[in-house]
Amino acid sequence: MAHTLDIVAEGSLIGETSYPDRSKKYTELELEDIKIDFYDAKNKVIHEVKKTDKEEQAHIAQVKYYLYMLSKNGIEGASALLEYPKMRQTQIVEWEEGDQSLVQGWVQEVKELISQENCPSLEKKSICRSCSYFDFCYATESTDNDLI
Repeated sequence: MAHTLDIVAEGSLIGETSYPDRSKKYTELELEDIKIDFYDAKNKVIHEVKKTDKEEQAHIAQVKYYLYMLSKNGIEGASALLEYPKMRQTQIVEWEEGDQSLVQGWVQEVKELISQENCPSLEKKSICRSCSYFDFCYATESTDNDLI
């Protein structure tokens, strides 16, 4: 759903204009259910560009999942850079002891969530309006099960 969101497009534009030669330098990497836009295969570094650090913990979780997926697919010793070009900040994220069980716990939680017969109750949060899944979460069902 992220591809339909203007905020995602804005983030992509920030990445493209802040680092115009990056696509020539690094590769796009697809593994199972993820797509890493900028991966430095030589140095095993993920470059993840973000607009702001407002949701920093979510950004860290995202790249930790990417690092988990790299490891799961035989790429060991990778790290990640969270880059905030508008803020002129960069944060190094490395795979640490305990991360594997942490990420595996997240994966298990998601599997349990999607296997439930009913959706969980809606939790209204201030961050919701800028989320890629806003329309999905706030959709309502009519009596004939068509989304309105």
